Amino acid sequence: MGYYGLFTAAVGYSLYFVGLDFYTYAARELLKAPSEQRGRLLKGQAALSGLLYFLFFPVAFVLLQYADWPEYFIFWFFPILVLEHFNQEISRLLIVLSEPLAASVVLFIRQGSWALVIVAIMALDPSSRHLQIVMIVWAVAGLVAAAAGVWKVQKLRMGGWRHALDWHWVRRGIAVSAAFLLATLALRGIQTFDRYWLEALDGIEIVAAYVLYFGVASTLLTFLEAGLFAFTYPALIQLHHDHKTDVAHAKVRKMLGLTILFSGGFALVSWLLLPYLLLWINNPVYTNAINLYPLLLLAMIVNAISMVPHYALYARGHDRPIIYSHIAALIVFVLATWAFSTYFSAMAVPIGLNCSFAVILAWKGFSYVQLRKADNIPKSASQTA
Repeated sequence: MGYYGLFTAAVGYSLYFVGLDFYTYAARELLKAPSEQRGRLLKGQAALSGLLYFLFFPVAFVLLQYADWPEYFIFWFFPILVLEHFNQEISRLLIVLSEPLAASVVLFIRQGSWALVIVAIMALDPSSRHLQIVMIVWAVAGLVAAAAGVWKVQKLRMGGWRHALDWHWVRRGIAVSAAFLLATLALRGIQTFDRYWLEALDGIEIVAAYVLYFGVASTLLTFLEAGLFAFTYPALIQLHHDHKTDVAHAKVRKMLGLTILFSGGFALVSWLLLPYLLLWINNPVYTNAINLYPLLLLAMIVNAISMVPHYALYARGHDRPIIYSHIAALIVFVLATWAFSTYFSAMAVPIGLNCSFAVILAWKGFSYVQLRKADNIPKSASQTA
């Protein structure tokens, strides 16, 4: 379980090197482009990814030779990375094109279905309880998700696929997304370095417990992404284009209320069910580390709430607060974890996680409030006049 956590962290971090966070630029561009031109833009994004694969894979292969991993992990790293990247981009595309239900289906196939299959296989055949089986089923689910995503995208009938690549558009997108990439790498770095730092503090077993509890807590964000944010932020982008700021702000308030309500319900239900999950697993490694969960749950709630001003700012094109807050969060995480590690050992990592997410929430929240005030100034001035 500990090695699995390190593997997933490495895959998750590598996604940004092969994607460059280009979708942050492409999403807004696709909504502005007519349907008959969208295929050309997507072809440009695909060409960029192909070039990035060519550059990244040799470097990654050399680096993985020095990782303390089982050998078969290196074999599975590249195909799973490609499938995860492809399915992630397909899901984002479907969300932007107002197909959140289809995106949720792809997400479930990619991240949820195979976990249920694994449970059934391991329950029926105890000899299958090893990571090789996990990798195989994960890859199969990735292929199924990719097929489902491609089928749905074809049904959308976008044009422009046969047009020549617009490399000028791609280069402009790289310039725009580069700053976002730096911010995303900083944020993702927190959720990658945490596991390696934890291993250095208390060993691989505590990483296993951390991965389990982090997985349970982060389900909150998965539910919110699929059930709320995926339906809301494309609408916010469109409202911005239509200059309907009052309607957009009302939608943000509603999103905030639903996020807080669902987070509270999730916290209650997960805390009540967690003892039964631990009883079912029946492993003292996890039971002895249960004090990790409240802090990880709190961190995920703070992270979820911070996504409300994040999408509000992103929809308006106010990217700087997002970028700066993520970079600041990484610095805070390193400083807080280092400071607390002397006194709290492994608990220092979730404490650092909470500190970093609190910085993000405060920064984005303040920036959105300032933006809201700025929107009200012309209206107030005109009413006074």
